[in-house]
Amino acid sequence: MRIAIVSDIHGNLLALEAVLEDLRAQVPDVIVNLGDCVSGALWPEETAQLLIEKNWLTIRGNHDRELFDLPEEELGESDAFTLPLLSNASREWLQALPATARLSDEVFLCHATPTNDDLYLTEKVVGPKGHLPSEAEIREKLEGESAPLIFCGHTHIPRLIRLSTQQTILNPGSVGLPSYDEDHPNHHIIGAGSPHARYAIATKTGGKWDFTERMIEYDWDRAARQAAKNDRDDWAASLKNGFFGPLS
Repeated sequence: MRIAIVSDIHGNLLALEAVLEDLRAQVPDVIVNLGDCVSGALWPEETAQLLIEKNWLTIRGNHDRELFDLPEEELGESDAFTLPLLSNASREWLQALPATARLSDEVFLCHATPTNDDLYLTEKVVGPKGHLPSEAEIREKLEGESAPLIFCGHTHIPRLIRLSTQQTILNPGSVGLPSYDEDHPNHHIIGAGSPHARYAIATKTGGKWDFTERMIEYDWDRAARQAAKNDRDDWAASLKNGFFGPLS
């Protein structure tokens, strides 16, 4: 069994297309998408239509949900940009996505934690930055989920975590947005440190799982220009540099 795991595309069509090209060489048996598909400053409708065409097993992220759960006047800047650009077909597809899924008895999919799509599982905010949580903190957030292999996203930072319960948690990182800032639970910055599109491969051979992180080059300068064109210089810097904020 060979599973490709993508997450947090955030409307970055160019990054997604580069990942698709790389996937042709990887030849996975199945591709899963952990959500936050379209929200951002780039190409939301085009990205949604490509994902609908691919028909991967896809769960919703917090931004996929908030597009429709929040009043328009309460939407964040990225969601407010995205919503008017979505067709009815794309809206219906996003609204129908499940919160979580089980690929098998062995593999569980969630966007953030098993019960909360907006809570970090594989990062802990300490001061202005994210760090690896303790095992006890991670297990508490799992809330009894016992699947041997858990795929999650949301943080945009790749992680492979092995618990003493013999469970493995894989976060593939973000296809489309390498860094960002967030105000909850306090203001902090998350950054991958390079502009590459990221996804992961999980391969089961002889009863054992191996994992590979894929980091794909694409035309991030063009993506940055698109973000700047849409009045999002913060996104432009992130897409071009991999760090949040302008280089000093």
